Formats: sequence, C-alpha cells, structure tokens
Amino acid sequence: MKRKVMSLLLAGTMVATMFAGCGDKKEEAPATDNNNDTVEDTSAPADDAANEEDNAAEEQTLKVAALESGYGADMWTEVAAAFEASHPGVTVELTTDKKLEDVISPNMRAGEYPDVVHLATGREAGLTETLTKEKALMPLTDVLDMTVPGEDVTVKDKVIPGFLDTLGTNPYGDGVTYYAPMFYSPCGLFYNAGLLKEKGWDLPTTWDEMWELGDKAKAEGIALFTYPTTGYFDAFTYALLASSGGSDFYNKCMTYEDGIWESPEATKVFEIVGKLAQYTEGTTVANANDEGFTKNQQLILDNKAIFCPNGTWLVGEMAEAPRAEGFEWGFTAVPAVNDGENGSSFTFFEQLWVPAEAANPDLAKEFVAYMYSDEAAQIFAKSAAIQPIAGISDSLEGDNKMFYSIYDNGATAVMGGFAATAPVEGVSMADTLFGTVNSIVSGDKTVEEWQAAVEAASDQLRDAME
Repeated sequence: MKRKVMSLLLAGTMVATMFAGCGDKKEEAPATDNNNDTVEDTSAPADDAANEEDNAAEEQTLKVAALESGYGADMWTEVAAAFEASHPGVTVELTTDKKLEDVISPNMRAGEYPDVVHLATGREAGLTETLTKEKALMPLTDVLDMTVPGEDVTVKDKVIPGFLDTLGTNPYGDGVTYYAPMFYSPCGLFYNAGLLKEKGWDLPTTWDEMWELGDKAKAEGIALFTYPTTGYFDAFTYALLASSGGSDFYNKCMTYEDGIWESPEATKVFEIVGKLAQYTEGTTVANANDEGFTKNQQLILDNKAIFCPNGTWLVGEMAEAPRAEGFEWGFTAVPAVNDGENGSSFTFFEQLWVPAEAANPDLAKEFVAYMYSDEAAQIFAKSAAIQPIAGISDSLEGDNKMFYSIYDNGATAVMGGFAATAPVEGVSMADTLFGTVNSIVSGDKTVEEWQAAVEAASDQLRDAME
C-alpha cells in the first residue's frame, strides 16, 4: 500500500495567499526618477523568488517502508499523518506490505532506497541481515542524543534501559547502534498470584528465595516449577545468562567466544537449571511436546506448580482453560543470579533502520526519534503494538499493564539471540543448550555433561559465524 498526502492546511494557506495577492488591492502608480522617467520596480519579483525558494526548501518527501505484521497497516498510516502534521512541508510516502522484502528489494537493487525501514531480523528472506553483512545500514547512535520531537527528553532517556546495548540493536558488537528497537513482548515467569496471597508466600527475587519457596510448596504437595516445552528455555536461559555476567558476557555467549561456556558465570546458570530440575513437577517431561504442552501450562492454573516460563501470549492461549478458585494471573522477572541485583526479563522486539543510501538521512533520523514520542506510542498501542519507552505501562490496561510494567518495576531487559552461522552438520545450539533440559530433569544426563556439550557446540559454530 502506498500513500502520499500533502497537508490540506498548507495547500489552503497557499491558495488563500494567492487570492489575497489578486484581490481588491489599489493599483499604485509606477515610481519615477527625477527626470519623470518611469523606473521599473524589481523588488517584488525578487521577494517572490526568494519566498518560492524558501518554500521549496521546506517541502520534503520521506519514504517509509513498514512491515504489515499482525498489528496491521492502519497504525502506520496514522503515524505517518501525525508526523506530517508536526512537520509542516513534509510528505510521508508510505509503503506497507506483509511481504515487504518482495516490494522494496527490486527498487533497492535499482538504487532506489526507502529512507526508513521497519523490518526485523529473523525473517525468512533475511533482508535486514543481508544489508547488515554488507555494511549497508546507517549508524543511528546520534539519534539517541536527539530530543524526541515535540518533547523535552532525549531518545536514549526515553528508551527502557537494556534495549540499546545488545546485538539486537548493535549488530556488529562495536557499541554502535544500527537498529532502533520497536514493538516488544516481555517474557518471564507466570504464576497464580491468588495462590501466593492465600498461602502468605512472598514473591522471590533471588534464587535463594526461590529454593526456600520451593521447599515450602513441596511440603504442601505443590511443585515450584514447570515448563511448556524445552523451547521455552531460550528466553529463560538468556535472562539467566545476562543476570549472571552482564551484557558483555551475554554477547560473548551469543558470539561463541572460546571458553565462555566453561566460565564461572556460565557455570552458575547450568547449576541453577540443574537444581531447578529437582523442583520441577513430575509429569512435565512427558508432556513437554507440541501435543501436551498445554497440560504443563495447566499445572499453574490448577495449583500443581507455581512458576512457568512463557510470553505474554500465554493468557490468551489459556483463556478458556479451567482454573482454581481465586486464580489471578501473576507475572515476574527471572530472579537475580547475583545478590543485590535486579531480576531479568528477555524480550522479543522488532527493529527500525535507515539504509546507508537513504536520500534524506536527516529527516529519516527525525522520523526514528519521533517513534519514541508519546504521540506515536499511543497510536501504536491502539493496535497492541507496544513501544519500549519508560512508563508505557501507565497508559495500558488489564493484563497488558501487568506484563509491560515488568521493566518499570526494575527488571533488566535482555534481548538478542545467537549470532548467525553457516550450517554445521549435526550441530544445533538450540538443541544442545535448550533441548537437553528434558534429560537434566529426568536425570538421564548430568549438568557437567550438558555444560561440556554446549562448549563443544560453541567451538564448532565459532568458525562458521557469518
């Protein structure tokens, strides 16, 4: 879908000015010199030419290409119109499509680039990754210091802490931002808040407190933990890794640094999961598959297990499921690995970027900064697309307010997955790191065997990193 709209107000003003110039104005006699010869008045045409030149300089067209995802395209149309209204003389030429790569790639090959593109990594076409590998993106680090249009705060002060220092925004790992973080969905531990209230149990914020709660629950026949499938250990493990060693350590894990999985920080993570296996509900492994995963999720609704790692879609997925009396959804970060620190929550998010060949880079960066304005965020939120800006939860309602308050309440945001590699036969980090959890819970493998296997997989993938 393409959209090109000029401001009607601007057009109306130009028309009114034109008619004012041609209306009931008294005709004045031409000026004469001292010899009564007529003198040509050239001042007005010169002024008109200057005004025309100024108007031409103010009129700009910004080409924006945005993926039409599950949020729909209408929100982009509305945001484009709002940007135009706040930037007189600017026309946003908007292109949206469910297969955006197919629409914009041919033009880009011909040298015609959009100024701004909303297209996340991880898509089958891999356009964002391709341009990243070709060094064809414009750095956006300077945008972080820009003032959000219409507000008095900078972009970096508006964005939730943790979103701007990972491979998800700095793909080269050099501290330079190329991807602007967009719509996000936090992951964490879901539980029955009603159960904790009934029992008088405090919500744990550290792993020592988790083990204490696990012992109390076990005494009453309730397991501390369950999980849908081992695939849900991706977000859970990412959060643990970042909590254990910080963002630099996390990025080293994601880029297969030699020996990183044998480090003390990684060892803490393996040991936590190994101990958590002892507190996991007994039927979990048998149902941790595509057919039985909802049975594991049902465990927390039936008060047979307390915590289950998942994403914000869980509530809708279990909307029609039966539940214990007094059930109330609760959502919390993964507890801190180190004492005195905050818990962590991995978040999936989308990305916005500017091609290095953009024709209007300055205006493009202004548009990127505008994405973090309250005005833009409210437009997106109407379509359930939530921007990663501080305080966003204040404008949300119901369960969404609870989910998106997780970062406002102090949790550290974690994002960005493993660096892409060329295929290595028989090697899968996902299978080795996450898929092995079933074997740890069942006792078929030891934590030490698991840790060694992950380090071996990392060694094989390092040289294949793209």
